[in-house]
Amino acid sequence: MRGKFLKVAVAATATAMLATACSGGGDDNSDDPGKSGGELRVYASEPAFLLPSAADDEPSLYVVRQIYRGLVKYNAETGAPENDLAESVESQDQKLWTIKIKDGYTFDNGEKVNADAFIRSWNYAAYGPNAQNNGYFMKRIAGIKDVSSEDPDGDGPKKAPEPKAKELSGLKKVDDLTFTVELTEPFSGFPTTIGYPGFSPMAEACIADTAKCNETPIGNGPYKIEGSWQHNVGITVVRSDSWKGDPGKPDKINYRIFADIDAGYAAFQAGELDVLYTLPPARYKEAKATYGDRLHEQPGDNFTYVGMPIYNENFKDKRIRQAISMVIDRQSIIDAVFNGRFTPASGYIAPSFEGARENACQYCKKDVEKAKQLLAEAGGWKGGKLQLWANAGAGHDAWLQAVGDQVKAALGIDYELKVNLQFAEYLETADNRKFTGPFRLGWSADYPYLEGYLAPVYSTGADSNNSTYANPEFDALLKQGDAANSIQEAIPFYQKAEDMILEDLPVIPMWWGKVGAVYSENVDKFVWNAVADADYGQMTMKQN
Repeated sequence: MRGKFLKVAVAATATAMLATACSGGGDDNSDDPGKSGGELRVYASEPAFLLPSAADDEPSLYVVRQIYRGLVKYNAETGAPENDLAESVESQDQKLWTIKIKDGYTFDNGEKVNADAFIRSWNYAAYGPNAQNNGYFMKRIAGIKDVSSEDPDGDGPKKAPEPKAKELSGLKKVDDLTFTVELTEPFSGFPTTIGYPGFSPMAEACIADTAKCNETPIGNGPYKIEGSWQHNVGITVVRSDSWKGDPGKPDKINYRIFADIDAGYAAFQAGELDVLYTLPPARYKEAKATYGDRLHEQPGDNFTYVGMPIYNENFKDKRIRQAISMVIDRQSIIDAVFNGRFTPASGYIAPSFEGARENACQYCKKDVEKAKQLLAEAGGWKGGKLQLWANAGAGHDAWLQAVGDQVKAALGIDYELKVNLQFAEYLETADNRKFTGPFRLGWSADYPYLEGYLAPVYSTGADSNNSTYANPEFDALLKQGDAANSIQEAIPFYQKAEDMILEDLPVIPMWWGKVGAVYSENVDKFVWNAVADADYGQMTMKQN
């Protein structure tokens, strides 16, 4: 189990670690090679994208992590960053970074994985008109403002002007296997962030036809796609002949796509799946009794929240948001719906991170009288039925209904559930700012660094800032934390930033999850990565 100090030590020592860690291109493959082989059948929901520059949702990342590999990977047990395709990642001032790439790696089409492959990928993601979800992660690189432009009238008819440049000025090629990255400001956590799949390289042929590459990826990882993406049906990947690192364990990974988790659980029960990385909340007790040691559990860093659409007039006043939060009894919902498995959230930082504080959120404690007072001070509720949103088929209906019942009982606000959209459509609704009421979403840091729980979700203009929260003081505190020499020095700045959003409540903290996954008797070794979750490529199958 990961402890608080562990993650801090990872972040604080990332620079030295990545300058010296020179393990092979693949994960440690010390197990008996005779256990490799076979087909691993896994539960999946429909991804939104298979292009690294766009894939930022859980279903997408589960596939992308097997068919693409980047500069850095995360240790399965500790989450510590380790070199993958990088030979070294070094800086003297934490602002100008020099990255050297290991030789001999190629894409599935034969193109070389070199400095150009990373530079072109990061430039494509960053260029505003390309509208890539992971463009946000390039925000620290010098020249980001020149490759972006603002739409002058939002959703109106006017188009955003062409950016001043098409490439980031902060990316410079030194030679075929070396490039430099100049950041706009010093950031000690940079080496840790580049293990996120959005920093993967892309082939020239992929950039030339991204639509085709999204359906039939041209990867550079241990697996390659077999055929193409069969939407709402499945995705199959097989070992790649071009991968020069340690090979993946299964010969083939079959991602079977289901419309909802209950259907996935039924398929697992019927012997049609080998891994179900999550469980329907109502079936947890049954699964534990049925599968015993084949139910994998551990504390999770997954944050569930109820987002507030600040772009909607009914939610602009923070007192409305505070009042709703203060009538929710998180523990009673966890007990009733999730058999007490989760931990009520009292802040925005995962409890396993140093810098997380107990009971930091004064508006996360149930206090109906205070909530009524806040609501009255805000002029009362004028929005009609409270529309509560969640994606379909993931088991969110029961707990969201409990939230609605508590709000109605305490504040007299009637509600209705909006839970008919599949995840890809739901994310599109979020991106288009079309939620008409509170919405269910979750977050887990994309890399093991404290800042990852704050900047991507609450900083002004961040792609995952679905509430549209904007606070220049919050942004300034994040910058001060980023520029600190170590995570320990950064913590006070990040905590002050967290205090601001705990007051403004752009999202209502609900709970921290717990990993609950089941695997079949066909699986010999189940592997859960501390950062990337179920690591299918490192799971071994029992051989007949």
